[in-house]
This record gives sequence, structure tokens and C-alpha cells, in this order.
Amino acid sequence: MLEVKNVKKSFGDNQVLKGIDLKVNKGDIIVILGPSGSGKTTFLRSLNFLEKADSGTMDFDEIHTEFSNASGKVIIKVRKKTAFVFQNYNLFQNKTALQNVMEGLVTARRVPRKESEERAKKALDKVGLSGRYDYYPYQLSGGQQQRVGIARAVVVNPDILLFDEPTSALDPELIGEVLAVMKSLAEEGATMIVVTHEMSFAQEVASRIVFMDGGVVVEEGSAREIFTAPKEERTRQFLRRIIRDYDYVI
Repeated sequence: MLEVKNVKKSFGDNQVLKGIDLKVNKGDIIVILGPSGSGKTTFLRSLNFLEKADSGTMDFDEIHTEFSNASGKVIIKVRKKTAFVFQNYNLFQNKTALQNVMEGLVTARRVPRKESEERAKKALDKVGLSGRYDYYPYQLSGGQQQRVGIARAVVVNPDILLFDEPTSALDPELIGEVLAVMKSLAEEGATMIVVTHEMSFAQEVASRIVFMDGGVVVEEGSAREIFTAPKEERTRQFLRRIIRDYDYVI
């Protein structure tokens, strides 16, 4: 479905990505873990050209391109096959929840307004906001705003959903409602790549864990492999810091 190889990215003299490979099959739930500054978000943003990688290749179904010289037409094709859920919601403050979800359909994909509205309502229903169509972002909690963001991503029927730390801006009591929506999407067979620090979500839902540090993939494997028997000492150090009373099994 999607395979990227040797993805590199620098900001000035700082090389953030040092050659990342990733393969994604339909239905995969890939969770990317790692400390701050490890390159997780930069890599995720590179997958749909919110950041343009310096080098590397992408094969995405029929699309083959090099990151460094991808044409505008190719970038549009990739973005139509993906949808991004941001840390800080990125909603239009002057539009209602319904209008926010409709926007991408009407403006970018030229879907007729009536059909866009019907699809947007179904997407909001899916994330538990059927009673909030006409609410503006300031009238919604952080968790509700992020669920609008997820509805906006889901409504375009993407091949892959990209989540960039979707709970990091939320108060602790609101995290659960967003993770519940993400779990339901996983159960329905959505293909997802998720950058997160939510260890319980990673353990319960991920089909594969990718642990990054210093711009490289240190280790990857199933959730069971990573959380019970990580091979690399750097992975064990990270898990000990993140999970209280963590003790791996040899």
C-alpha cells in the first residue's frame, strides 16, 4: 500500500531524519513512539508533504516519486489518499463544526454542497457529535474540537489516516474520549499511522510499533514484542521513563 525508503530531512545543520524506512499494509495501525526531538512529527508530516523531505522515495499504490522532486500533481494525489489530524485541532474559528468538516469536500474535492453536508453529518455522528453540528469551536471542549478534527479527516475516505499526537493538547480527562474514537476507527479496519505518547493505546491497538530516536528507527515490532521483550537498550530506557514500574521480560 505505502512504502517509503531512506527518508532524510535537515533544517539547516540539524539533520532531523537520517534515513527512515516504513512499509504500511492496508488495515495496519502503526504507532510511532520516541522522545521529543526524535523526528517523529517531521517524518509523519513528510508523508503527505506538509514537510518536504530532502531525499528518499515513496511508493503509494500506483504512485512512485522521490520526495525531493515530487511534482505538484503527485503531491495532490498523495494528499487525496491521506488525511492529517493535528495536535492543536486547526479548525476554522469562524465556521461551525459542520462547516469545518464540509470544507475539504467542497473546496478541495469539489463535492456538491448537499452531498458534502450529508457526509459531514455522518462523520460527526461517527465521532459522537450528532448534537453539535452548529457549534463553533469556542463552544466545544478540547476533546470535542479534536473529534471534529477526526471527523474532518474521516469524511474524505482516505486510504491512510495520519495522527500527530492527537491528545497532547488535551486535559487528562478529555483524552479518553478521543482515544475511544480512534479505537473504534481501528476496529472498523482503518489504516492509521499514529505519533503518540499514549502507551495504553499503543499496547491495545497497534499492529506494529516503530520506536524512533535521533532521527533513526531504533527498533520496530509488534506491540507485544516492543512492550514485553524489546531488543534494544535504548527502547528499554525509554519505556522505563514513560511507564511507571515498567519491567521488560527477557
